[in-house]
Amino acid sequence: MDSEKKYLEDLFTNNKKWAVRMKEIDPDFFSKLSKQQSPRYLWIGCSDSRVPANEIVGVLPGEIFVHRNIANVVVHSDLNVLSVIHYAVKILKVEHIIVCGHYGCGGVAAAMDNKSHGLIDNWLRHIKDVYRYHQEKIDSLPDNQSRERLLCELNVMEQVANVSHTSIIQNTWKAGFPLTIHGLIYNIEDGILKDLKLATSTLEEISDTHRIDQQEILD
Repeated sequence: MDSEKKYLEDLFTNNKKWAVRMKEIDPDFFSKLSKQQSPRYLWIGCSDSRVPANEIVGVLPGEIFVHRNIANVVVHSDLNVLSVIHYAVKILKVEHIIVCGHYGCGGVAAAMDNKSHGLIDNWLRHIKDVYRYHQEKIDSLPDNQSRERLLCELNVMEQVANVSHTSIIQNTWKAGFPLTIHGLIYNIEDGILKDLKLATSTLEEISDTHRIDQQEILD
């Protein structure tokens, strides 16, 4: 391995160019950015490098708080995503949580086949469950691309529900804090976001099965 590859010189060079460019656009950019993080949005998206949250929605760093994992999954046993949601809601006081999937998602495609992919198979089981819930509808479509696109959308819908069902979110609504959960899907082929019209902002909008009606909900 040569020295440049070992020490990531190309990335450091690009970083310096980027920093200079940002200061040319706004001389106070970094001083303002360093003083406060006050985002209105939490973005829960896919780890796919083609789906950079800030750039897609045209906002600067500091305006959106981001969590990413393979296929934008929200699992109630995942302390990582739960900690991010808790911090975003309780500390940063975000007003919107966006779950964003994307067409052409490798995680979704892998969940639809019967091959072994190693350790990730355990993670993909969550998406396979979504497939199982809707298998008749998905399998009725004429081609694999259509089936994958539908599962990408259905996966977002399921994760929006999972966010809404957490005690963190239910506690927030019970306290009267305005917070809305959204489901979006991104098309890598044209760069356009699609609203899946899943906005959820009250306890009454989630299923009775998942609603916690105790006087006080523990986080």
